[in-house]
Amino acid sequence: MCGITGWVDYARDLRREKATVQSMNDTLGLRGPDARGVWVGPHAGLGHTRNSIIDLAGGVQPMVAEEDGRTLAVLTYSGEVYNFKQLRSELESRSHRFRTRSDTEVVLRSYLEWGAGCAEHLEGMFAFAVWDPRAEELLLVRDRLGIKPLFYSVRPDGVLFGSEPKALLAHPDVKPVVGVAELRELFSTAKTPGQAAFRDMRELLPGHTMTVSRSGVREHRYWALEARPHTDGLDTTVAHIRSLLEEIVTRELVADVPLCTTLSGGIDSSVVTALAAKARAAAGDEAVRSITATFVGYSENFRPDDQRDTPDAPYAAELARHVGADHTDIVLGTADLISAKAREAAVLAQDMPTMLGDMDTSLYLMLRATREHSTVALTGETADEIFGGFKWLHDSELVAADNFPWIEAEKRQEGSRGGQGRGLFGRGLLDKLDMPGYYADAFAQTRALTPHQENEDPHEHRMRELCFAHLNRWLPMLLDRGDRLAMASSLETRVPFCDHRLVEYVYNTPWSFKTFDGREKSLLRAAAGGGLVPKSVLERPKSPYPVTQDPAYTHALHDAMAAVLADPNAPVLPLLDTDAARKAVADRSPTAHEWHSRSNLEMALGFDFWLRHYGITLDL
Repeated sequence: MCGITGWVDYARDLRREKATVQSMNDTLGLRGPDARGVWVGPHAGLGHTRNSIIDLAGGVQPMVAEEDGRTLAVLTYSGEVYNFKQLRSELESRSHRFRTRSDTEVVLRSYLEWGAGCAEHLEGMFAFAVWDPRAEELLLVRDRLGIKPLFYSVRPDGVLFGSEPKALLAHPDVKPVVGVAELRELFSTAKTPGQAAFRDMRELLPGHTMTVSRSGVREHRYWALEARPHTDGLDTTVAHIRSLLEEIVTRELVADVPLCTTLSGGIDSSVVTALAAKARAAAGDEAVRSITATFVGYSENFRPDDQRDTPDAPYAAELARHVGADHTDIVLGTADLISAKAREAAVLAQDMPTMLGDMDTSLYLMLRATREHSTVALTGETADEIFGGFKWLHDSELVAADNFPWIEAEKRQEGSRGGQGRGLFGRGLLDKLDMPGYYADAFAQTRALTPHQENEDPHEHRMRELCFAHLNRWLPMLLDRGDRLAMASSLETRVPFCDHRLVEYVYNTPWSFKTFDGREKSLLRAAAGGGLVPKSVLERPKSPYPVTQDPAYTHALHDAMAAVLADPNAPVLPLLDTDAARKAVADRSPTAHEWHSRSNLEMALGFDFWLRHYGITLDL
């Protein structure tokens, strides 16, 4: 995985602006610790930071294709194209000659062969830019599901782009201005596709390309989820899903660097780990490495909450023994989570605060520790979105609500009745944001966009809308978070469940198949049968990413919030309901220690740091 950035300007000679391109590139150093490169021409500058994964010596970027002394194209690329070997063979049959073993060169040659249509030939996770000096055109491409991020800002005479907003903010023409629309995204858990956290900045939509030329900017959608008739019976469906997963995991194991799986002991990551172990054994390779994150004393003192019935570590250990994995437990202490430096690192990684609190901090710390063992990690992320694993999808009241079910679920918890993470902000700000109105409009738009099959019964129709809502509004938030927190530690994460062929197939299976045994993720459980994973793991209910249950963590948040309230220059103060904040600091009830209540403190503290560090101008 790498970092990419660039600048196209038809009114300037960018050969004189190399220092600016270099500054933009430098912000992405954590995404690529192994090498940095900049290419600059008359009207384009491209930057790249490299995390070497395949062909460590040959995949240097930006990569230039030349012929008879002429530059044909220049590429800066982030990601992995899993079918690159097949594409290489096809391109060689079309007279292309290769000088490296890298998938980077395959992407570059694919552009030379198919132009913007190259995106349709690539399978994997990727975001890249190609500058074609012959046509003086820039092509931006993002993978089908949006696994890899790509932000851009259209300027009067061109465009700026980068893997993260911080790259664009390093350009002197881009200011950290945030208005109402951008703040809604910060407080939302139903992400608006394409919306960024800064004004005049956008994120290229998944499955889209953008072409920039002297005549302007045009976007093209090369892939979209479609509703297709599902003609396979249940047994055939289960067998096909198992076959797909075996192929997907096997090809995502390709790397020239150490690789592992992140294992929670849930069905999702357990399936990935078990299939990885099976593929490794079949190839005669060493045992797969698995890594689990937990907290000091968590399993011994675990208390069930509204989402989690069991701790992860015992199930992860059982799965690791079952498949013969080389297993490592990463144990985080409360002192690790309390660290202001760690909390701030999570904000810096994402270029914005979130209400996820210690879920972000612990994930960042876990991924940082994982990087000490491996450069690449396969995860079980996104299976819930695809197979219907969330508890709120199996709650008739939440399913029937005229809103995203996860938003309605927030209202059931004392600490998030007014919205997750918004409990300490003032009425003036909240009225301007009008999050209930925002969610109502977003849900209506999402329902209208949902691809349906003909003659669906009312329940199938409704569940297809909610499944699509998770892919369209929840998944982008999850993928951006996962990429940014991992790349802050130079760790490449791969998400086998996001293979577009699997997503297309499962989306079109009826909800009655997805719940055929009366449980969540019925199809995945069935596909994992036959002894692939232990019965205890197969039967374990859905358990989200763990959060600390140590009261000392809450007390540390109270202390940090008290310090903010005592600082008359704290930039977040004018936005807060200070009475509510003081009550939160003084609250010693059991509710105060619940994750939903803590997230209010986390969001206010993260917001204050974000305003300070980025020098945000709020235009409300």
